[in-house]
Amino acid sequence: MSAIMFSAMVILLLLGFPMMVPLIAGAVIGFTMMFGGFGQMETLIQQMLAGIRPASLIAVPMFILAADIMTRGHSAERLINMVMSFIGHIKGGLAVSTAASCTLFGAVSGSTQATVVAIGSPLRPRMLKAGYKDPFTLALIINASDIAFLIPPSIGMIVYGVISETSIGELFIAGIGPGLMILTMFSIYCIIYAHIKDVPTEDKASWGERLAAVRHALWPLGFPVIIVGGIYGGVFSPTEAAAVCVLYALILEFVIFRSLKASEIWAIAKSTGLITAVVFILVGAGNGFSWIISFAQIPEAVLGAVGINEAGPVGVLIAICVAFFIACMFVDPIVVILVLTPIFMPAIEATGLDPVLVGILITLQVAIGSATPPFGCDIFTAIAIFKRPYMEVIRGTPPFVLMLVFSAALLIMFPQIALGLRDLMFN
Repeated sequence: MSAIMFSAMVILLLLGFPMMVPLIAGAVIGFTMMFGGFGQMETLIQQMLAGIRPASLIAVPMFILAADIMTRGHSAERLINMVMSFIGHIKGGLAVSTAASCTLFGAVSGSTQATVVAIGSPLRPRMLKAGYKDPFTLALIINASDIAFLIPPSIGMIVYGVISETSIGELFIAGIGPGLMILTMFSIYCIIYAHIKDVPTEDKASWGERLAAVRHALWPLGFPVIIVGGIYGGVFSPTEAAAVCVLYALILEFVIFRSLKASEIWAIAKSTGLITAVVFILVGAGNGFSWIISFAQIPEAVLGAVGINEAGPVGVLIAICVAFFIACMFVDPIVVILVLTPIFMPAIEATGLDPVLVGILITLQVAIGSATPPFGCDIFTAIAIFKRPYMEVIRGTPPFVLMLVFSAALLIMFPQIALGLRDLMFN
């Protein structure tokens, strides 16, 4: 049965159908084979609807809406100016500023693609003018933007938390350490690259200019304070934090900065609605598919066949990293989380692994896959935004992918990189 299900999904993908169609088709094929027809199809429909019923998922459209408002406003520009004022003058400072700005905006928006647009659009021309090669520039933007998957808020963490019944608040906090570690690695590489290529430096900002830049960025910096401080302080849940972020973004861009007009609200809401609809259809279809494969005990059969159950905690973590890394090179990250997480859950529970650590590693692999050829989603976002050919966009990615893979290895060897802050705040 599993061979027929997955074969049908692969065929539909190759024919060009959007991912929701193969997911639903695979679930329907599996259901009819198990129950002998369409007579009890309402059971599968109920499982799909159950997938989008958890209250935690309300945070997804809220964070998408907040990100859309900020992308169209001035928040990104103010964050960029603040970072540039402090480190723009050092060798490689512009590249480091780009990576840091992507991280900061990720902490504001939670969306990698929004970060590519908001940070990449103003900084790519500036980097090219400063003497950086376009392949390096494009690779830096798309890979640094993927830190948004790890720095809270993270839509991927929300989906994983709902599927695995893991605390989203703990996942958010645990993602901060790995995100900052990756930013440090990227920054060191940027400085080395700038010295090797002898890239010119920017003019050094005065302390007056720095203070002015910080003052202008104080409002956008309120987003991570609201998210992390509010959740840790017990003021509100991650879902409530998402709603507060939307209100904060509206006040910021429409009232304080006055960067947007009331007439733009409809376009922003429409864009958010379209993205949310796609995400929720995928979540519902994924839940139905996961229910089918769990009911048929396919995860146990697959993991038993490859010997994962006897591999021990480290072996399971390595298998998870490899599976998610490869899958995200070809398929949308949300879909990969929806399909593969239930498959590995029996092994995760059997080996006693911390689901928060597993969630961080999965999120990291999703981030790597999103910027890795052949079909990483952020690659195609960069192609569409910057109008550059595919090969030019991916040419500079290998060093960044190696650093991200090394980060995953460090997390497996030293889990406290992720769990230390979580343990401090929640235990």
